[in-house]
Amino acid sequence: MTKFNEFPAVEALHELAHTPIDLSKEGNLSPKRLKEMLTKNLNLKLFYGTERVDEKVLKTLFSLAEEAKALEKMTAMQHGEVINKIEGFESENRQVLHTAMRDFFDSQTEEDEAKKAATLAYAEMEKLKSFLDEIEKKEYTDLIQVGIGGSELGPKAIYLALEAFRKEGRRVHFISNVDPDDAAQVLNKVDLNKTLVVIVSKSGTTLETLTNEELIRKKFADEGLSPTNHFLAVTGKGSPMDDPERYRKSFYIWDYVGGRYSVTSMVGCVMLAFALGMDKLLEFLKGASSMDKVALDPNPEKNLPLLGALLGIWNHNFLGYPTVAVIPYSQAMSRFPAHLQQCDMESNGKRIDKEGHTVEFWTGPIIWGEPGTNGQHSFYQLIHQGTITVPVEFVGFAENQYGMDNSFKETTSQEKLLSNLFAQSIALAVGQKSDNPNKNFPGNRPNHVILASKCDPHTIGSLLAYYEHKVAFQGFIWGINSFDQEGVQLGKVLANKIIGQFAKKSQEEDYEKDFPLGAVYIDALKDL
Repeated sequence: MTKFNEFPAVEALHELAHTPIDLSKEGNLSPKRLKEMLTKNLNLKLFYGTERVDEKVLKTLFSLAEEAKALEKMTAMQHGEVINKIEGFESENRQVLHTAMRDFFDSQTEEDEAKKAATLAYAEMEKLKSFLDEIEKKEYTDLIQVGIGGSELGPKAIYLALEAFRKEGRRVHFISNVDPDDAAQVLNKVDLNKTLVVIVSKSGTTLETLTNEELIRKKFADEGLSPTNHFLAVTGKGSPMDDPERYRKSFYIWDYVGGRYSVTSMVGCVMLAFALGMDKLLEFLKGASSMDKVALDPNPEKNLPLLGALLGIWNHNFLGYPTVAVIPYSQAMSRFPAHLQQCDMESNGKRIDKEGHTVEFWTGPIIWGEPGTNGQHSFYQLIHQGTITVPVEFVGFAENQYGMDNSFKETTSQEKLLSNLFAQSIALAVGQKSDNPNKNFPGNRPNHVILASKCDPHTIGSLLAYYEHKVAFQGFIWGINSFDQEGVQLGKVLANKIIGQFAKKSQEEDYEKDFPLGAVYIDALKDL
């Protein structure tokens, strides 16, 4: 049996899950409950009265966190202990120090591995500042970031969330897919003479990224431009991409920063500094760093990421809900659910614990989502009346970003947006009784609401770190390793076999014997 199922709190929670609070019962979801089940920290408010928890469930969930030593594990992570490992088996054996990438604001931090990492991160930040000063008088209007996975999903989500704050005349584009149409679409709308290209690969060997890089280099060369004058590298020190003959400048990242946790490293900072300027980049990093400190708060009712993690575990492991929808009521956060999809599913989509034992319980849920209110006219039908219960995490803001709004029928667009958010949260919880079965809403659909004043750099930094730590806390409690991603490797190995077959085919060599299964698909292309 794995450790998770040995915790006394787990047995107690299974018992409590037989009779969770009925939110659809008249009077149970009251104004008093909503006001009492509200936690505020930093610039965020978390309303969880629409979750199927009561005081006894919450107390037992807090006991679970204590029994699993969740807070001690978060502290160990942030101090630079080696936690990315599987005991007794070959594994990455690394520290996990994405928090150190934004931990250079507090000079009181004690000297440890995290402090050393923060010192290195600060040096890269100084290098970045010098580079921005160097190009300030040059008329660069566009930057293309080339990377895949964590080198694109997180940075793109944050850039879009903060695009309203970008410097005048600066735009950022992303190329990730090895599909050549992805690159062509971007290259056809920029002036290459005024464009910088950031190639992001920690190892310097990512095949999709290097393939796209060569395609873009050829485009620059075809227009008589020197790629070296326009290309930047974000990579590991000493990697094949750490090459001044090919790149105008190299910025470094380290093995202890996982791709899906890398937005606050140079993976995201080079692009964000170009687009927003250093001051707004630093606000974003300060927001993330502030939430890192909240994640160390011993009071579970004030520790927002821990509380969010425990609510998710209650829904997933004890109420038996397999998915989670993240719905930001902000168009700026349109790609945030896609980033969280990777952050959560690549981290906690594991079937063994940290001792190599197969787990007997559900680990990471399926994460998905789109912005509201669009989703209300799309998938909310299933959320309200479908046979599968989908917990929802709503995110909303009191103010819009641009300050442009209009009153129509006595309310502004922002007020209408927020009205829909609040209404959906309440409707999912309480449902609606009707003699007409087609108009009956069962309710008891758990959800919670995170509110902030504005989708600005500091707030987005806080939200990013909130979700990073929520994911980490769940992994700590389940006893799994949230910081490797062996599951992506097998497909890569087989893809390289098939790529080799395509290469042999182009040379009219025998390719079928190398990998007969792959050859079947290659042969099928002939008749299309």
